[in-house]
Amino acid sequence: MLSRVAESVYWMSRYIERAENVARFVDVNQHLTLDLPGDPADQWMPLVAITGDDSWFAERYGGPTKRSVLRFLLFDRQYPNSITSCLRAARENARGAREIIPSDLFEMLNRAYLMVQGCARTPDGVLDDPGTFLQSVKEACHALLGTTIVSMTHNEAWHFMRVGRMVERADKTSRIVDVKYFLLLPSPADVGSPMDELQWAALLKSASAFEMYRKRFGRLSPRKVVDFLLLDEDFPRSCRYCVQLAQRSLRTIDDDRRSPVARRVGRLCSDLEFIDVEEIIDAGLHQWVDRLQTSLNGVGQAIAERFFGAPPEPASPAATQSQTQSSTATQTQKLSEE
Repeated sequence: MLSRVAESVYWMSRYIERAENVARFVDVNQHLTLDLPGDPADQWMPLVAITGDDSWFAERYGGPTKRSVLRFLLFDRQYPNSITSCLRAARENARGAREIIPSDLFEMLNRAYLMVQGCARTPDGVLDDPGTFLQSVKEACHALLGTTIVSMTHNEAWHFMRVGRMVERADKTSRIVDVKYFLLLPSPADVGSPMDELQWAALLKSASAFEMYRKRFGRLSPRKVVDFLLLDEDFPRSCRYCVQLAQRSLRTIDDDRRSPVARRVGRLCSDLEFIDVEEIIDAGLHQWVDRLQTSLNGVGQAIAERFFGAPPEPASPAATQSQTQSSTATQTQKLSEE
């Protein structure tokens, strides 16, 4: 398989996953703001923090407001991780792999892109009430994934797409856990209150994990939420599940178990399999997640060097840096009080 085509489908899949993730956590935050007291700006800035691009946003927009954050994350053509930019990049990568992907997939991706472009030309209605737009983006991304699974031969190209999707998903889940915990919970005094439960429910919903968590654990518990999103072996958005699935696809693509990619992914799988949530909390949640994100960046770098012959495109200007502002001491105190 040509490295050019492999790189195109890999990044196409990553960008589609990224667009869906942005739509999902913006939609959750939109509903959450209806229930939360306080300054609305404090409720929208965490969305920028999750991307790791606080400085980029501050330079272009200044202080956070609902409309400025929505414009930044949904329609900003100069920001590479906005929904508009992600779907444009996904379509361009799909165009470079037309001979590999199903025609239905390209046509659906093109329709999704044109839908977003149409909304971007007259954004005021979406910025006032983004719910319908965000639901359309999520449904389009889910349809693209379903089409890929059921209509494309599960060959090397399909496995490159799955690797891209899983690496992207693991990164976004880890960022949601890291940033949302610190920036959404108002103060240690709220621990155990109805507000605390609302925040943890929002964190789970941001990863589409709320219902599955409830079915398994029932009551919301900080430790169990962290365990579920980072270490669960069955939930398809947990970091452990994503990395293990990426490893399976990489082994199908390349059976050299001693390659830099295989060794990086293997070590990461072992770390996620054998650590428990108590060790994570004792080490500091932020510090541990920061190391996880560094490892995921290393996996992306190794994939690019092994298969594409060039360094990977960065996920964002600050992809390698976590942007949380809270201390480990505060985090540990909150978790220990559960």
